[in-house]
Amino acid sequence: MSRIPAPKRRRLSPPKADGCTSPPPKNYKSSFVSSAAKWNLEQDYEQRPRKLKAKQKDNGKLPIRTTEGWVEQEPTKDDIAKDEDASDSFLGSGSEGEGKHESEEVKEEKPKISQRQQIVEAKEELARIASLVNEDPEEHIGALRTLAHLAASENNTVRKLALATQVAIFKDLIPGYRIRPLPEDNMTDKVSKEVRKLRAFEQKLVSSYQAYVQELAKLTKISSSALSEESTSLATVAMSCACNLLVTVPHFNFRGELLKIVIGKLSTKRVDGDFVKCRESLETLFQNDEDGNASLDAVTMLTKMMKGKHYNFDESVLNTFLHLRLLSEFTLKASYHSIDKPAVQQYQGKKIKEKREFRSKKQRKLLKERKVIEKEMKEADAVVSHEERDRIQAETLKMVFVAYFRILKARKNKLMGAVLEGLARYAHLINQDFFGDILEALRDLITQAELSATIDLDEEEDEDEDEESSQRNATRESLLCVITAFALLEGQDGAKAASTLKLDLSFFITHLYRTLHPVSLNPDIEFSAKSLHLPDPHAPDARTQNTATNKINVQTTIVLLIRSLSSVLLPPAALRAVPPIRIAAFCKQLMMISLQLPEKSCIAMLGLITKVTKTHGRKIGALWNTEERRGDGVFDALKTDIEGSNPFAGTVWEGEILRLHFSPTVRDAVIGIEKNALEAR
Repeated sequence: MSRIPAPKRRRLSPPKADGCTSPPPKNYKSSFVSSAAKWNLEQDYEQRPRKLKAKQKDNGKLPIRTTEGWVEQEPTKDDIAKDEDASDSFLGSGSEGEGKHESEEVKEEKPKISQRQQIVEAKEELARIASLVNEDPEEHIGALRTLAHLAASENNTVRKLALATQVAIFKDLIPGYRIRPLPEDNMTDKVSKEVRKLRAFEQKLVSSYQAYVQELAKLTKISSSALSEESTSLATVAMSCACNLLVTVPHFNFRGELLKIVIGKLSTKRVDGDFVKCRESLETLFQNDEDGNASLDAVTMLTKMMKGKHYNFDESVLNTFLHLRLLSEFTLKASYHSIDKPAVQQYQGKKIKEKREFRSKKQRKLLKERKVIEKEMKEADAVVSHEERDRIQAETLKMVFVAYFRILKARKNKLMGAVLEGLARYAHLINQDFFGDILEALRDLITQAELSATIDLDEEEDEDEDEESSQRNATRESLLCVITAFALLEGQDGAKAASTLKLDLSFFITHLYRTLHPVSLNPDIEFSAKSLHLPDPHAPDARTQNTATNKINVQTTIVLLIRSLSSVLLPPAALRAVPPIRIAAFCKQLMMISLQLPEKSCIAMLGLITKVTKTHGRKIGALWNTEERRGDGVFDALKTDIEGSNPFAGTVWEGEILRLHFSPTVRDAVIGIEKNALEAR
């Protein structure tokens, strides 16, 4: 049998102190124990590699007793974050020089580009984006965000270009209908690919348009007192963009926000280029609005603005009401609280028989049903659109009358001329319920004008009231009151209105008779309220001062006088006849004041007398005959009462002086008047 080798044993021998080795002794154990005292164990332990455990920081929480015993609480995330912040601050405070050096290495200096180069690059980018959107709007609708990013540039010129580019793009993209925002539930509905694509395009368009309108409102809301020249020019561009959108796409979403921008500018007292632009855009909106929705929103917001400003605004804002389409399209009558209902008219005509055509019984039945359906559908569409339009225009008219009547009650001197002319233009749309209130207000205005002409109120009023009274023209207001009163009667059945409401216009006629001499002596009789002084051509707001293009409330005093006299002496045939004594008194006074009128005013006045003599020649023919007398006594030209002046006791001797006038037109007019008077006899 082979012997099994004995297992090998490892020989352990401690190293010597000097590092040299020696063979182990025979008695290993005894030698190991005897030499252990000479080993340098501490040095050997120190030189060994070891792992240091991180010292656990005390989290300051007490241990918790559980079923297993006392357990320490683990630190939460907030505690760990606080420890990390503390360690970061501790590490950061160690070397300030190293931190600065690292931050300087991280920052990279941007290449400096001149403003001119920035503008050139921006133009190229804007042109590229506009061309992409124009080629395929649904595919590149996301480019609107890039445009909005460019509009937030630090360069004001780039911002202006971006704002103007967005206006042009939105005008091309906006459809001819209003987009309804979809709720989140409808976004997940199963629809076709084309519908999904169209919905995504419309929602992105609405969101981008909303952000753009909000940006315009933000740029125009900044106070003009704290603006620099660059910021002012940027606000001007934003205002121009808002006006452009309001005129071109008034049917689209966020029309109310655009109206707030425009009307907010019109509420200021400063009339500058932006003010004129907003006013013109609002007038264009009124003229081009077919359904009336935009006009109703604008008029409602205007009336709220006027009331909020306590009617301290420019007169031209109120004149925008005269551009409404309902002034010529609306047929009903209304006031500030009610609207007359249209009368139902029944058709009483006979139907014309058409040439009969042979059809079978079945064909006749089908044709009859088809005609009935087509007629109902056609009438339903027409009636709905017509009724809706009338309803909207009626609400708009009520808001206009509310504004006019509130200003009449407030007695705002700067706005009286605009209100009176507006009421005269809207006279044919005023019903009888509103008729009496307006005439009472007009009487009060005339009485106040007469008192202000005879009593000096400068010492009793404050400075603000003095400024308003200095700008107020009492004579012009009184003439407008007379014109408005007679225009209200001419706009409807005057006889019926007088009988039902018991109206008497003799007060206005007497006042007009008393003011003939003072008006004729006015040196500014051929000037309007705004054309007395020419504007400075070198002024920055020369465009706003020029009133040559304004056709509202610019009539001269002589024109207003002739209009009021025409209403009194030449009323329409529906009204009652004019008494002869009234015609004679007015003709005698008119011939007398024609002696001191300027040439053009004299020609206009003689033209009116020519019409009067041609119409009422038989009633006043005795004034041109010295041998015929219809009255006893003496004519009193200074008598305030028409009947008490005794006009038939005098003659028109002023014609002989006017025959010697330097103007040949005046001489010819006098000859024509005498010819009409003699022919009528």
